Amino acid sequence: MRKSHRVDFPGRRGHLAGILEIPNGESPSSEPHGWILFSHCFTCNKDLKAIVRIARGLADCGWGVLRYDFSGLGASQGTFSETNFTTNCEDLQSAAEFLSKEYQAPRFLLGHSFGGAASMAMAEKISSVAGVIALAAPSDTYHLADLLVRMDPDIASLGHGTVSIGGQKLQIRRQMVEDFRSHDLGATVASLRKPLLVFHSPVDETVGFYHAIRNAGYDQDPRTNTLKGTQGDSGRTLVALPGSNHLLTNNEKDIPMIVSIAHGWCTRLNGGNP
Repeated sequence: MRKSHRVDFPGRRGHLAGILEIPNGESPSSEPHGWILFSHCFTCNKDLKAIVRIARGLADCGWGVLRYDFSGLGASQGTFSETNFTTNCEDLQSAAEFLSKEYQAPRFLLGHSFGGAASMAMAEKISSVAGVIALAAPSDTYHLADLLVRMDPDIASLGHGTVSIGGQKLQIRRQMVEDFRSHDLGATVASLRKPLLVFHSPVDETVGFYHAIRNAGYDQDPRTNTLKGTQGDSGRTLVALPGSNHLLTNNEKDIPMIVSIAHGWCTRLNGGNP
């Protein structure tokens, strides 16, 4: 039986909270097939229903999974309005360092939405990572900056404002949107040499399907795109989730499908040995 184990570890803005999903009821010191580091979406946390179910499903397949909260969210320390995409990437690095020190370096990065963006951005910087799984992830960080400013123009004019997302009222500072606009995620993903598995709904109401097409490199003409050879060498896979919403709450068959495909994909990259 799978076992869940709460942990906390140091980040750059205070301690970060996480939960280890350990396969087969083994102790935290046991070695699963490999460790998967799971990052959540913007304003969400590690306890989002889909994240919990996917993490536990992968643990049932024999993978160790660490799901954790970004700074300022969930049970992690920090102030949300002081965070941004750069801090998300730093938190992911801290989580990877924790796994490397206390258990085993992460073999795969898995992220939902903005957590997927951070996972793609950090994949080349973590040597132990063999592949990345992006679930409903954006292909850039600009669109979120623009969305926040449209929701409350005071963010741009006064330097701070309030937005409502998922029933939460959140304080947003100008530094956050400026940081979002400073990253060229598209270029980073285009140069990614590690295998990438993309899950996305064609009717995602939050992050359009065109983001998945870009991340998978399917928006380029293979006859003219010089980066296509690099992408082809590493391998990119796009899996559509027809009719699903962004948070994966409207189709109970989505989670088992994601778990099954992700398990098979990770196993293949892990030498074919589960």
